[in-house]
Amino acid sequence: MLLSELSHPNQLHGLTVSQLEEIACQIRERHLQVVSTSGGHLGPGLGVVELTLALYQTLDLDFDKVVWDVGHQGYPHKLITGRFSQFDSLRQQNGVAGYLKRSESKFDHFGAGHASTSISAALGMAIARDRKGENYKCVAVIGDGALTGGMALEAINHAGHLPNTPLVVVLNDNDMSISPPVGALSSYLNKVRVSPPLQFLSDSVQESVKNIPLIGKDIPEELKNIKGSVRRLSVPKVGAVFEELGFTYMGPIDGHDIGNLVKTFNAAHKLKRPVLVHVVTTKGKGYPYAEADQVGYHAQSAFDITTGKSIPSKKPKPVSYSKIFGQTLLKICEQDSKVVGITAAMATGTGLDILQKNIPDQYIDVGIAEQHAVTLAAGMSCDGLKPVVAIYSTFLQRAFDQLIHDVGIQNLPVSFVLDRAGIVGADGPTHQGQYDISYMRSIPNFVLMAPKDESELQRMLITSINHNGPTALRIPRGSGLGVAVMDEGWEPLNIGEAEILEEGEDILMIAYGSMVASAIETAKILKNMNINACIVNARFVKPLDKNLIMPLVSRIQKVVTMEEGTLIGGFGSAIVELLNDNEVNIPVYRIGIPDVLVDHASPDQSKEKLGLKPDQMADKIVRKFKLNN
Repeated sequence: MLLSELSHPNQLHGLTVSQLEEIACQIRERHLQVVSTSGGHLGPGLGVVELTLALYQTLDLDFDKVVWDVGHQGYPHKLITGRFSQFDSLRQQNGVAGYLKRSESKFDHFGAGHASTSISAALGMAIARDRKGENYKCVAVIGDGALTGGMALEAINHAGHLPNTPLVVVLNDNDMSISPPVGALSSYLNKVRVSPPLQFLSDSVQESVKNIPLIGKDIPEELKNIKGSVRRLSVPKVGAVFEELGFTYMGPIDGHDIGNLVKTFNAAHKLKRPVLVHVVTTKGKGYPYAEADQVGYHAQSAFDITTGKSIPSKKPKPVSYSKIFGQTLLKICEQDSKVVGITAAMATGTGLDILQKNIPDQYIDVGIAEQHAVTLAAGMSCDGLKPVVAIYSTFLQRAFDQLIHDVGIQNLPVSFVLDRAGIVGADGPTHQGQYDISYMRSIPNFVLMAPKDESELQRMLITSINHNGPTALRIPRGSGLGVAVMDEGWEPLNIGEAEILEEGEDILMIAYGSMVASAIETAKILKNMNINACIVNARFVKPLDKNLIMPLVSRIQKVVTMEEGTLIGGFGSAIVELLNDNEVNIPVYRIGIPDVLVDHASPDQSKEKLGLKPDQMADKIVRKFKLNN
């Protein structure tokens, strides 16, 4: 059978191992061809091809449910669930999503872009199934990196307490998340990998007991549980933790041996209780470059399949904000041993890999555990350290309670750097950093800021670290503006101080962070219409520069706010609240992301759809205030 002929995963039923292996080769070929052309997640999907085929041969996907953690592993799933012909559109506007998406396919049983959710969701489905008196199977597939997340451990704790609720958890153990996983659990799994494989003990133990003279078929009560005892004694390190938590443990097994996988999954489904199947895979399997560099090939922009090298951009881009942050923090750490960088499994993405390489003693990776990262930093700050927590805006959402309870209420000096703030592009709704202005504004004691360029980022970072209270600094995804930066000697900003970038009397444009550059471009367009705009770089959304803003508002009387975040409770709302609190009633036009989910597309495409391009904003401003009359 050809992969292109698969329109339903149930077509895998009855295929031989050799036929499935041929389909596996076709999946890898298609996977590589598409990702090398348009970019996307590479290593995770290549590693689970055989796992996916074997699992789906043992399920009826018209009824059974499979929940994939995050979705990085989901490309093979998409290719065998009717999306082969559309796969060229992966992560492109109006194309196939990079993550599982319930609205995209009936086989995407649960959507997720954040890790560690799969066991909770699958357990919820299993409980719903049992309450409805139905009989479908529920499976969660989770990586060893995601298993470090507290939510996954909470779900395991709950599932193990429900011995009569059938649930299969497949642990895809490739010794990686995006970067190598950290912590005691990862160390434990490493020990499991090198232990002799544990093939599940059958009832032969009890059968052997029956043959002992004078015992016969009547097994004494104290021997009835001998199988479980022997299991624990036979290989004490392997699976003991999961067994004690209420799961039947199977493994570790070779995640690229389809025949053995099929047998194991069939055996797991027969057990009417929680089961954990430990599958050892190789991230990037089948593509030597991805196997050799599992961090670099986790996700890739377009690349040459033959050489594995990225296809360079036609136009060189300035250094990214993340890298500027990482380089600046490294310099600060060299000068101050109390400064410590903290990441939640995103060293490379946040720029902290620079610190990790050069001063590992001032670098901490907590794994996929954002809640722990925040409270860990709070504890460190209590005893005199200066923690800088670098987490994507979308992932910091997971630690909202800790931001309030452990940092904000106690007014602790912790610096947060929110990477990927604003529109992020092809990863879609789960990853857009559009909410942080709103959710951070409501927390007492926090100072919130965003730089207009790379140089201001450096000044804000030193401002944050020097401030005796909690701060949050948001930076956008991707390249900076090409502004020259300094190696050291950064002058801190005065908290809450904005700046006027351009004088004008016709309209007051107050922009925040990444939208300052767009405001300048918008003002140029307006100037060609003989409309002169006053441009303010707010720098801070909390506190606002009342002393600078209010006189300008009173003089110009027409205000536009610009932000790359949701309008609800955002920067524009803060300006409106400021005017209302000072009993100033003038028209304010807020430009930002309306109350919508921003789907996967390039950032420019998303901004155009949202009306956030300079020409669109100029047109809106002219029409709103009737400036062309």
